[in-house]
Amino acid sequence: MKAVVIGAGMGGMSAAIALRQIGIDTEVYERVTENKPVGAAISVWSNGVKCLNYLGLEQQTARLGGIVDTMSYVDAHTGETLCRFSMQPLIDQVGQRPYPIARAELQLMLMEAYGLDRINFGMKMVGVEDGGDTATATFADGTTVPADVIIGADGANSITREYVLGGPVTRRYAGYANFNGLVEVDERIGPATEWTTYVGDGKRVSVMPVADNRFYFFFDVVEPQGTDYERGSAREVLRNHFADWAPGVQALIDKLDPTTTNRVEILDLDPFHTWVKGRVAVLGDAAHNTTPDIGQGGCSAMEDAIALQWAFRDHPDNAHAALAAYQQARAERAGDLVLRARKRCDVTHAKDPVKTAAWYEELRNEDGTNIIRGIVGNIMGGPVTPAD
Repeated sequence: MKAVVIGAGMGGMSAAIALRQIGIDTEVYERVTENKPVGAAISVWSNGVKCLNYLGLEQQTARLGGIVDTMSYVDAHTGETLCRFSMQPLIDQVGQRPYPIARAELQLMLMEAYGLDRINFGMKMVGVEDGGDTATATFADGTTVPADVIIGADGANSITREYVLGGPVTRRYAGYANFNGLVEVDERIGPATEWTTYVGDGKRVSVMPVADNRFYFFFDVVEPQGTDYERGSAREVLRNHFADWAPGVQALIDKLDPTTTNRVEILDLDPFHTWVKGRVAVLGDAAHNTTPDIGQGGCSAMEDAIALQWAFRDHPDNAHAALAAYQQARAERAGDLVLRARKRCDVTHAKDPVKTAAWYEELRNEDGTNIIRGIVGNIMGGPVTPAD
């Protein structure tokens, strides 16, 4: 059997590795010419780490991951610690430490595990269709590639999704832009082994450790979609939005490199449950574009990859049955995570100011129990983290 994977992002590469593990001939096609992920880093929660471990990448993942021993929330204006708690109870419950990881390094790890020289870069897919006995992908240079199955891991603006659903869908603007990047660890901002989040005014500023003595940082800026932004002006923009925030936030703004700071407008997509059309299926952001508010977008894509492997393991000679099993295993779980992230997004960014104020007050009395319970609820339920 031959599988063509469209997209060499986290989901696509995980899927290609997973399918190859069970002897399926795979080909990967990627539109860009080099590894340039969107965003500086990613929170790989325990379910995502377990997926990477399953793919044989346990040591490499641990080497790239930052060590988060504690988590804290800090008052945006006063710098007072609202709560601080150990992550050990979470690790004990789910059996795996989570790792924040630089996106480019995680992406390169997956590409190297698959084989960089086996990825077809600079190949933009412009069409896909199911032909009964085979499916065919068509690329901008006129190349056509037939396969027994085509897996569209072609991102938030997926062409594969349009084919599967019969037309385009409109993504929803979540109400904020995320500014993110990497800086050297600075204890004025937060402890070196802590995920520190400043909250106030319906906004967040957060740092978490990644490998090599670096913090991944992000700022959430609530502003209209399409707000003008000049690349390289991040420091001025953030000083304006966070002028009266705590000294740790000011230290972060001073420390960041405005030329490498990313700005990403955050959108998501209403869940849908048709992931398959004939021999064509969607995976990752193409199937469940979500906000980053619970850190499950990339993890969910990795879960897709494992579920896809298991579906073909159970139906090795029947692509239609395998893809149906894959859809059955993933659509509800992934859609639920999209809605959980949307709900958390709305509270975090003061869509209802009363609810957000109540959340801030809850944080003052939090010992970690409720927050960890919520995180565990997001982690459990995938193929390698089955719910009880």
